[in-house]
Formats: sequence, C-alpha cells, structure tokens
Amino acid sequence: MAKWCRLDENLTNDRFDCFSCRRNMCDKLLVFIYLILDCLCTPIMCLPPFIKIGAIFTEDQKNSSTEHAFVYAVDKINRDEHLLPHSKLVYDIQFVPTDDSFHASKKACFQVQHGVQAIFGPTDPILGAHIHSICDALDIPHIEARLDLDEESRELSVNLYPAQSLLNRAYQDVMSYLNWTKVAIIYEQDYGLMKLRELIRAPGRRDVELHLRQAEPATYRDVLKEIKSKEIHNLLIDTKPENMHLFLRGILQLQMNDFKFHYLFTSFDIETFDLEDFKYNFVNMTAFRIIDTEDVGVREIFKDMARFQPDGSSSPSNHSLLSLIKAEPALVYDSVHVFAVGLQTLEQSHPLKLENISCSEERPWDAGLSLVNYVNSVETKGLSGPIEFKEGKRTQFKLDLLKLKQHSLVKVGEWSPAGGVNISDNAAFFDSGTMNVTLIVITILEMPYVMHRDPPVNLTGNERYQGFCIDLLQKISDMVRFDYTIELVPDGKYGVFDYETGEWNGIVRQLMDKKADLAVGSMTINYARESVIDFTKPFMNLGISILFKVPTEKESKLFTFMHPFGRETWALVSVALIVVSVSLMLVARVSPYECPKPRPPLLRPGVEPETQPRRPPRLWPPLSRRLTLSNCVWFIFGVLLRQGSGVSPQATSTRIVGGIWWFFTLIIISSYTANLAAFLTVERMITPIENAEGLAAQTDISYGTLDSGSTMTFFRDSMIETYKKMWRFMENKKPSVFVPTYEEGIKRVLEGNYAFLMESTMLDYAVQRNCNLTQIGGLLDSKGYGIATPMGSPWRDKISLAILELQEKGEIQILYDKWWKNSADTCTRTEKGKESKASALGVDNIGGVFVVLLCGLAVAVMVAIFEFYYNSKAISKSESRTMATPQQSLCAEMAGELCFALRCRGSRQRPALKRQCSKCVPTGSSTTYMPALPAGLEPPHLQPHDIRQRRNCSIGHGYDPRDEGPPIPPPPPPSQRIRLTAAGRD
Repeated sequence: MAKWCRLDENLTNDRFDCFSCRRNMCDKLLVFIYLILDCLCTPIMCLPPFIKIGAIFTEDQKNSSTEHAFVYAVDKINRDEHLLPHSKLVYDIQFVPTDDSFHASKKACFQVQHGVQAIFGPTDPILGAHIHSICDALDIPHIEARLDLDEESRELSVNLYPAQSLLNRAYQDVMSYLNWTKVAIIYEQDYGLMKLRELIRAPGRRDVELHLRQAEPATYRDVLKEIKSKEIHNLLIDTKPENMHLFLRGILQLQMNDFKFHYLFTSFDIETFDLEDFKYNFVNMTAFRIIDTEDVGVREIFKDMARFQPDGSSSPSNHSLLSLIKAEPALVYDSVHVFAVGLQTLEQSHPLKLENISCSEERPWDAGLSLVNYVNSVETKGLSGPIEFKEGKRTQFKLDLLKLKQHSLVKVGEWSPAGGVNISDNAAFFDSGTMNVTLIVITILEMPYVMHRDPPVNLTGNERYQGFCIDLLQKISDMVRFDYTIELVPDGKYGVFDYETGEWNGIVRQLMDKKADLAVGSMTINYARESVIDFTKPFMNLGISILFKVPTEKESKLFTFMHPFGRETWALVSVALIVVSVSLMLVARVSPYECPKPRPPLLRPGVEPETQPRRPPRLWPPLSRRLTLSNCVWFIFGVLLRQGSGVSPQATSTRIVGGIWWFFTLIIISSYTANLAAFLTVERMITPIENAEGLAAQTDISYGTLDSGSTMTFFRDSMIETYKKMWRFMENKKPSVFVPTYEEGIKRVLEGNYAFLMESTMLDYAVQRNCNLTQIGGLLDSKGYGIATPMGSPWRDKISLAILELQEKGEIQILYDKWWKNSADTCTRTEKGKESKASALGVDNIGGVFVVLLCGLAVAVMVAIFEFYYNSKAISKSESRTMATPQQSLCAEMAGELCFALRCRGSRQRPALKRQCSKCVPTGSSTTYMPALPAGLEPPHLQPHDIRQRRNCSIGHGYDPRDEGPPIPPPPPPSQRIRLTAAGRD
C-alpha cells in the first residue's frame, strides 16, 4: 500500500513517507518548491528548507528504542532554533530482514532515487557494509553507528561506534590490570573472532594463555563446563544481548558464580541485564559503559525521549527509561546530532546543491564529499560522551568501567584512548570484606622467616609457627580480611626449573598445580618464576653476598716495627750501607784533597844545619778524623739514623757521596715512618678472599649455594664471566658444595675453608648471631622477596597494596628489627668506634724496640770486656819483653786496671804507666826530667824502649799514647836542651 504524505503547519513531526508513492501530487509539489527555494537561496549561501535523510533498520528494530531514538533526534533538531534555524530534516525509515543484504541494497537505492542527502544505518555489521558500498559509489554521506570490522578508513562514512582497535586496547588494559594470564574467550556470532583478532594476537600479551570457544544458546552450558574443568577462572564474553539471560543461567547451573571467577563482557548494556542472582555470591563481573548515566544532562534527554510520541503528544509511551539507556539508541541519537552540526558548519561556508541521483546511472553527487568532510570534522559531546573523528572513525570517546557489587553495578574507573585505564576504586575488584574465605598458605621453615614455636607442646594449626613472615602474614590478613591455614611444602624447596625433566619443583610446583593460594617465605622474585606464577610487590629488598668465617687476627710480634719494609727492602738497605761505606773510603783514599800527606822540613843548600830556618812539618790529621773504613761505616750509619758522627768529608767527591746518601736516607726514613704508623695503629687481619673475583680466582677454598634456590639459578643462568666460572666450579666440585638448608651452609662455613653464597638478609641474620661469621664483599645482584600466588590470582593486587601500605607506615621495618636486631641471642661485637683515629700501642706492638736496645747494651758490654781483656794481655806481654823485673800476671794486671777504672783506690794514673815512669832516666837533677821528645826527634843513641818509656812517662800529664799524631810540645829552655850529636840537630 502506498504511504501518503502528512505535513502540518509547523513541520514539527513531519514524517515524509511519500517516497514509495511516485505519483503522489504532494511529492511533485514539494520537489518543485525545493528547486525554487534552492535557486533563491544560492546567492545568500544557505541550506535548503527541507533536507531529506534516510534510515535503514532491521525488522527486529521496528518500534524499538533505536527507531524511537532516531525519530526523537530529528524532532529535537527541528525544534532547535539555533542549530538549523532555516532548515528542517525530513526522514524516511525502511526496514529490511537481518540477513537480507539484497533487500537492504534495494531499499537504499530507493531512498537515493528520491533525493536523500544522507543515509543512516543499518546497525548490523554485515548489512552496513553493503549499504556503504552504494553510498561510496554515489558519494552520499553514510552516517553509521555500528561495529565496523574493516580496519581501513572509509571515505564517505562517519561511524559513531568506537573503533574496534581501540576497544580491543581497552580490553587489554583491563586484563593487564586484573593480571589475567589464563583467559577463555567465548564468542557467539561468526564475525566474533574477527572482532577480537587484535586482542588475540596482541604483542604485549604473549604471556597470556588464551582459549577460544564459539558458543550459542544450545552449547553455552557445554562450553562453560569445559572451561571449568580446565580451571580457567577469567572469561571474556562476547554474546548477543538478547541471549545473555541464557548464558547467565548456565553460569548458575554449573555453580561458576563464586569469587574465583571473573567475567568481562564486551556489551555496553550490562546495566540492562538481570544480575540479581549474582550480587550476593561475590561474582566478579566487569563491563564498559559508553553512556554516562550519572550526567544530569544525559538523564534529562533520556527522560524527554521516553515521554516523546511521534504524533506530538507527551503522554507516557511504552518505552521505559531502562530500555532507552542503551548504547545503540544513544549512538543513533548522536549520529543524527553530528549530521546536523556538520550541516550547520557547511551552511557557513557554501550552499548545499541538490541533484537527482540514481543507482542505475551511477553518477556521484558532487556536494556529497564536501558534506562528509564537514561531518567528519565535527567535535562535540553527545549521549555517548566526547565525539571526534579521524578518517571517518571515532577516535575520541570515554568508557566507564562498571563492577558488580552487592547492591548494584558501580563505576570503578574510566578508559579513554589517550589516558588508558584509570581505576578509581582499587578495592572494588575483590571485595572480601564480608566473605568467609580461608586460604591455603604454603611455606618453608627458614630462620627467622618461619620457625617452629618453642615449646611446640599443645600447639595446633597456625599457632605452631612464628617468625617474620608469620607476623607479616597476620598483618596482611587483617588488612585484606581473609583467614589462612599454613602448610609446609612437601619437598622443602622453593622451586627451580629442571631442564632435564622440564618440570618445576617446590613451592612453584604447588602453586602451578593450584594446590595452594599463597606462598609466604624468603622466596625471591626472578624472571623464571614470574613466568609461571605471580608475585606481589616485594616486601624486602636484598642481594647475593658471601658468608665466610671471621678471619684470624694477625698476631702481634716483638719485631712488628720491622714490617713496614719487606725483607728484600731491608736487605737492600743493608747492602747499600756497606757499598756506600766502602765507596766513601775508596774515594777518600784516592782524592788528594781529603787527607794531605806530611812534608819534611825545607833545608836551604849551602847552609849549616844548625843555622837552617825551621818550618813546622805537615802532619797527618788525627786518626779519629780520617775517613778510614770504620769511620766511613760510622759516618754512613750515623747519617742513616739522623745523628752526627764527628767525621766530615772535605773533598768535593766525598761530599757528593755524602749528599747522595743524605737524600737516600731522607726518603727511606720518611717512608719507614709513614708506613710504621699504619702498621702499628691499624689492625690487620688475614683475609684470604676480598670479593667474588678473588673467590673465583682460587681453588683452595670451596664455595656453594642453597640447592634448588634462586641463588643457584642466578649463577647457573648468569652471562657474566666471573659468575659463569664460579658456576662451573660449583657444578663440578666433588663432594657437592650445594647444601639443602641455610643451617647446613652456615655449619660448613664455621668448619672452615668454605664460603657460602647466600641472600643478604639471611646472611645478616646469621652474622648478627654468630661473631665468628662475617660478610665478604658487597652484593652481587639486587632482587626482592615477594608473596607468591598462582597465575592470575585475584589476591595479588590486594596483598600488594597491603604491603605498600605497611612499608609506608614502617611496619615492615619494625618487624625486621624485631627478628634481626632485638633478639636475645644477638652477638655483641667489640668494634672500634668511628671517632677514634688510632689505637694505643701496646708492648706486643713495639716490644721489639726494647729487645733491640737490650741486645745492643749486651753487645756493648761484651765488647768492652773483650777490649779490657785484650789491653791487659797486651800490656802484660809488652812488660815481659822490655822490663827486667818479673812481669805481673794477667789476673793481677786486670785487677789493677779494673781498680783504676773504677777508681776504687783513688789513683789517677794507670798502674802500667806508673810502673814505667818510675824507671825513667833523670836529665840532671833529681827534680828535673827530660820531657818526652816528639816522634822522629829522639836521639839516635836512645833505644826504642827508652823512647817508649820517655813517652809513657808523660801519660799522666795529659798525653794519650793511643794518638799517633800528638801535638809537638814547645821546645825546652836553653838550659835544658840536650845536644844530639848523633843527628847533628836540636
């Protein structure tokens, strides 16, 4: 049947349906009016008074909220006096079967033939692609609000539906935030896999295990049952909204409605679903919402839309507000509004020329491309939030993240293409405040993290354990609000990957098999473990260090003062002293200026000897001042010890030798003094190793790690050459250097000749309690301890937040001090204060100096005794040869000399001299004696023994017979002179 046009005076609720009635006179009249008005408006650059638009919907959308929203949008624009004041929109709606693309194309050509300037819809993705091909061929703007699976840009299309690539990115961000690592994707429609293909092949989620299943209402339950059997607790649901109630029923039937499961829906209309059966079972249901229903302006528009009737009345309609607040009606409304804004912008630039277009002629509309460009440049805000396009695709929008709670769905965050996901309520994703949840916590006995409580009598359950991790677990459970049961891991290992079997062991294996919910202990976070299980934020930072037995203190010896120089240096100094002494003596012997030779008296020729002028002869210097070998050694030794020797070089050559020796001794003594202070004030220890490099460079000291621990994994997988060398040593060492527990490793260290590579926190605990243990070097790496959970556990983020809060409050540091430093069995070390710069020197440090002093005194006494004995024996032999009287015995001579030395009898003259002087020959009278003559001036008739006697007679008057060069005495007066007839001289 033909549809007749109905046009009232205000053109308010015009429904121009006369395109199916070609012979309608009203149609001809309006077309004639359009042409006249178009000609009249062209000079003033305005739009035509009536702008025809077409809409194509599926038959199931007839009398739906989508059609209602489209009609309401046209009516609202026509009533707006500012948007298009001189033009009105006239629409035509055609309905087609859902899967009938042929009839959809025919309807579109029909609308084009009757002069529409734009086509809206359909919202079905498959039908929309066919309609777009027609619009693209004829350059007619195609305004869409549908899911577009084509990634390429469309020239004549403007799509209000968010780009699917951006939606997939939003799903990825939420899955990353929820830490989903094992996900099941359930899709219903055939194009569902293409819809989520970017999500499946996303490069940033290589660690996610995805399970794809296509389902329909008849297979919902089977698919869910399969997912449950595989222990998959995270599901991404992409089903038709009209079948959602059947899917939810399957969840209830399989009892998959507890806190372990988390469902993420791709639908924007989760608020329209009946979730009453899921609110009180703590099921995690999350979805995005494109309509901000909390906005007052948006709610007013929907309320007005619910009251709207196409005939102009305002009586309540059968469209409830809940049915209207859906994504599809809102997007259709926004598409009409965006088209109107584009027309308004076009009106300010140039006129819109109307032309007769037909699908049969395939002649494009010249003004269509310009109109699409203006619509594509629109930036506004609609019911679906901010709107902005790029190449026909919507790039600016905002999605509200909804989460099901006990009372209703609440907004817990937002997502935008620019800012990503922004969670405003972190506690909403697993609210266990009113839940009675008991978690299984596995651990390992390790001091001081987890230990048996003493005494263990009459203790059951969690009361059997104590330690740092037990206290930490209790604080976390109070904050996160869950109960727990502590169990020990069966094999007593933390977990390491075995390359031969390809399996994990220890705690990691238990968590992978979902036999426990948490793992608490000194469990290190590393890459290998993180790839198969999850870790919370680290509650303690640490590194690998070396535990070693305290090195033995260097024993103090009497001759510690000899240590500043090595043996080689002392030997070289001794050799230098001898060489320089000999060199100085030889240079002094050769140099003519060091010791001038004596000269004889000068005699004038032809003059009697008695009348010759006398000139004193040049004599040798005293023996004590000559550079003999003994004097050179004494001089060199005195200079070395910074003392004077009484010997002074005179010649230039000998002074050069002395100056060089002075410089040499300056450096030697300064170096010795500086190094002596360090050796006597700084306590030195015998430390065979200083760091990891030193440990790897030797083979005498064995070293190892904990078996099947992260430290062993670190050395096994390290690429650093030093650590690779250490691993080869540990791997090939027999017997094995790996220990099953930390206690065994500490015991081997105390036994000696073993270094234990362990984590710094455990090392610190052991050092604090045993003064025989110490840490060697610094940390070899940096890592942390964390609480382990199965992959994708919902408890991870809650516990991480609790750990961060405890760290900020200092609670973890308090627990650390409690179990590490404030315990009763803490070792007390007597360490030197940092303020003291030097320690006092004891007898054990410098006692050797006193020993040297005593030894020197003893040697001096022995030498004096030897000299005393030798002198007495020499005197006794001399008297036996020269004197006729019986000689005294050696003992009597030594006794007399000793009494003279000690002056026991007050004598001032040696006994031997006294005996000799009593036999001297008088010169003339009994009171006048002939003085002793100088050497070489004795009368020739005197025998040698007489000369000695004359010389010795003056011993008691100040003359020392040991001097070889005595000063010449003054000549006697003339009355006492003796004529030396034999020599003929005075």
